[in-house]
Amino acid sequence: MLSSTTQQFDVSTNRLYVLRDQLVKQGERMTDLVSGNVNAQGIHFPQGILLRALARGLKQSKTYRPDPLGQASARTAISRYYGGEGLDIPSEQLLLTPGTSISYWYAFKILANPGDEILCPAPSYPLFDSIAVLCGTKRVSYRLREADRWEIDFKHLESVITPRTKAIVLISPHNPTGAVTSEEEIGHLAAIASRKTLPIIADEVFSPFLFKLKRLPRPAATAAPLVITLNGFSKMLALPGLKIGWMAVTGDPALVQKSMKALDMISDTFLPVNEAAQFAVPALLRHSGAFQASYVSEIRKRMECAAILLRDQKKISFVEPEGGFFLTLRLEGKGVDEDEIALRLLQKNRILLHPGYFYDMERRHLVLSFVSRTTIMRKALNAVIGQIQ
Repeated sequence: MLSSTTQQFDVSTNRLYVLRDQLVKQGERMTDLVSGNVNAQGIHFPQGILLRALARGLKQSKTYRPDPLGQASARTAISRYYGGEGLDIPSEQLLLTPGTSISYWYAFKILANPGDEILCPAPSYPLFDSIAVLCGTKRVSYRLREADRWEIDFKHLESVITPRTKAIVLISPHNPTGAVTSEEEIGHLAAIASRKTLPIIADEVFSPFLFKLKRLPRPAATAAPLVITLNGFSKMLALPGLKIGWMAVTGDPALVQKSMKALDMISDTFLPVNEAAQFAVPALLRHSGAFQASYVSEIRKRMECAAILLRDQKKISFVEPEGGFFLTLRLEGKGVDEDEIALRLLQKNRILLHPGYFYDMERRHLVLSFVSRTTIMRKALNAVIGQIQ
């Protein structure tokens, strides 16, 4: 009666989330050290600006006149944003989406046929497995080297390219390691993409949150044949509920034109983006400067708080994040069981974090977010250190 896709999603809940669900049913309060939801940690876009922008958006959307690519005023505002970042991306090369997850689905659909392969970094966010299943494609991993600040292992990347490879996903700043891909790496990746005629899907949702660089190195600034850049307001402006994301398509003009035509048709099929939110985009971008500066500063402060607590621990090592919201801990010593540590922290301390294998990472790792309020994070990380020591 049901499709094979249904069967692929019919999997058992892992032990950690069985326990989490039990505790939730019991009404227990927990410290979630996994979530990147900054709203839950006291960071909100200024409500006055948001309400005025949405009120104006509601007036402008009174008569429904959808544009499959997204309202022109919104795309023009996003084009200006990229201009400020040193990139020339015309509005006609932009597509609005209701978030980066849908953007990935669109990208996979226009780039790959069923059975084809998409290269994704490892470690990587679990989202890709679900999207690959929905698209009928296969996720293939290329390694990031922990010993070298989680840089791309280009030798391994080239070794996993096959005739079925249809795109390379790059996440920078990276979730969950916090690595930011360097200019040199971007150039090397673009050279491979050109030589193999492969598109790059560049996930830049954490682009404002840089702790060492002033500006993010971007594949869209290279001569790669086709780059689909993904971003949105969820992380950038702490507005996950607004559901505004976008795809910026750059590269060879013929490939860009063909991609945009396909994306226009897909989007026209669903018209999934809220019209009032689209019309609010120009005002939100125009008035976001002061907030974003304070927001980035606060995230940096919270990252530094976590790093100070975790440094110089005998049984913990980590590559300090260069950007984003997350970091990955390596557990030192023999016989370390990341599953048992995560379960123990949840059972005894009511702290939720993830074992590394959730992210296609070798054993003896834990993953956490550092966006919690510093008072909460200090208490939680001291408990984590106590359980590991």
